[in-house]
Amino acid sequence: MKERIDELEQWGADVIFGRAKGFRASLMRALMWGLSGIFRALVQLRIALFRWGIKPQEYLGTQVISIGNLTVGGTGKTPVVELLAKSLRDRGRKVAILSRGYKSKKLDQRQKWNDSAGRPIPAERMPKVVSTGSALLLDSKFAGDEPFMLAKNLDGVAVIVDKDRAKGARFAIGELGADTLMLDDGMQNFYLAHSLDVVLVDSRSPFGTESLLPRGTLREPPKNLRRASYILITKCDGSSNAELITRIRKYNPTADIIECAHGPIHLENLYTRERESLEFLEGKWVGAISAIAVPESFERSLVKLGARVEIKRRFSDHHRFNRRDVDDFMQRCVERDMEIIVTTEKDAVRFPRPTEINVPIYFLRIEVQILSGQGYWDQLIDRICDVPPVLDSVLMNVGKYRI
Repeated sequence: MKERIDELEQWGADVIFGRAKGFRASLMRALMWGLSGIFRALVQLRIALFRWGIKPQEYLGTQVISIGNLTVGGTGKTPVVELLAKSLRDRGRKVAILSRGYKSKKLDQRQKWNDSAGRPIPAERMPKVVSTGSALLLDSKFAGDEPFMLAKNLDGVAVIVDKDRAKGARFAIGELGADTLMLDDGMQNFYLAHSLDVVLVDSRSPFGTESLLPRGTLREPPKNLRRASYILITKCDGSSNAELITRIRKYNPTADIIECAHGPIHLENLYTRERESLEFLEGKWVGAISAIAVPESFERSLVKLGARVEIKRRFSDHHRFNRRDVDDFMQRCVERDMEIIVTTEKDAVRFPRPTEINVPIYFLRIEVQILSGQGYWDQLIDRICDVPPVLDSVLMNVGKYRI
């Protein structure tokens, strides 16, 4: 059943991106067009309900920085969240990242936590605590891919998972002493009021397929980019973004725009943790395996680094690999004399150990580099860090979030 669901998800993605051909795919696209109109109306109605105050927002007296995007997946959000959290932590803020934990499993047994008075916190107030900042408490199965990856890479930063972000926020403030909350993938979450909205736009596919879900990959119409305080154009390759910036300015004439690249920095062996420089890929015969929203981007990066990507295996986004998946791919690579297997860092957190490691397996470590607008980035950090925590409550009530 699970394999069938994954196949349907992959086919659905192929329909949306135009990779699936034939009558059945064309019919599905026509149906999706109609549903997209209904989705657009519901999105705008929901925003209006929050704007008019019919749906309430919570103000918790602490800065809430939303990192999000207009499209579904593939904008390089996780490395940006990591960079911003590190920058704030290094400036002395007590940061907690709040995530919904997409496709994470329910805990077999809820975590137990006592408050400062030694009283156990009731189950209804207890989110999933992935990391306290000093201890990693959950694996990727229960945390979700991105929250686990962030928790693993960020010492001194708490990571909390709950679909109810406000509940996670209250726990982070009351139990972990957080004074700065980062709302991971938070642009469409209005229940918790935002102090700032940082919105990511992929330079290569800025507005996805230009259609709203389910026909396309847009969560909201492009005009809603007007809510952004800062806009990061991601995955830049050094070429001009002038045309894209002109279009962005039609929707948002005031937000500061920062251009950045998502670049690999090294390879790391999944099991030995041995690191190799990027030059290690030059001329190597490589098998590439991934389960991300835009696998083509990952595969192109390997080719740019000189790898000969002979075998590719793509799964639906967030697919949880089982041993059979890995063993089958390993066997293919052995039969074709591949020298190494490479996956993404996000996939590496849910990659089971194969029965036999006949070909070494590495993941590509990615980090963000600011190409243009470093001053705006520094200004963003200053704008958050220069607010004393004791004044956050006052400032939040003076400058309430504009939807």
